[in-house]
Amino acid sequence: MNKDVIEVQVRAVLPLEGSFAVFLGNEEKVFVIYIDESVGTAISMFMRGVSKERPLTHDLVGHLLLAFGAKVERVVINNINGSVFHARLIISAENELHTTRKVIELDARPSDSIAMAVQQGAPIFVAKSVWDSVEDVSETLAQIEKKGLQAQQEAEASSEEEGGDDDDDEIDEFSDEDIDTIAGIEPEEKGDDEYDDGFGGDDDDEEGEEWKKADG
Repeated sequence: MNKDVIEVQVRAVLPLEGSFAVFLGNEEKVFVIYIDESVGTAISMFMRGVSKERPLTHDLVGHLLLAFGAKVERVVINNINGSVFHARLIISAENELHTTRKVIELDARPSDSIAMAVQQGAPIFVAKSVWDSVEDVSETLAQIEKKGLQAQQEAEASSEEEGGDDDDDEIDEFSDEDIDTIAGIEPEEKGDDEYDDGFGGDDDDEEGEEWKKADG
């Protein structure tokens, strides 16, 4: 794999007030991307293996890929512009229409890309330029996980005393202040993965071309 990218895993997906915080990283570093609530819920459901009565948007996309003999090869978060992240979704296809394996690279939001990667078990990579520019929030995640564990233990103890059952599928919601206060992040510093114009600009296309050259 190209040395200009670092492989990361989804370390946590935490619901906030009207949005989600996705923590990505490895043993060396962790950073956070703020995404919209619907995609955050989808990622969380994929990670927990929650079954659905009917296919949701990312399920449908996955089924379409499968129908055409395609799959998500990998995801690359390849650029950050201010607080806005950009990503490339790399898809491979091999079916009766293609005698050789075809690889396609698409411009995509990191949130959707992460959802598809988690759904299909595809690896997630971050460009080294992005990796070097994001803040390490490993300590923040550790404190939040500790707080969540304490809350879970207290809830379980309370449930045992009352003789009730906890809902295992329920996701504890954190407020924006829970993360911002611990991390020391001011509200105006928070970003998300939305594009400025919704379709990706020329700069992002150039970043994608650079990635393809480096990957080659």
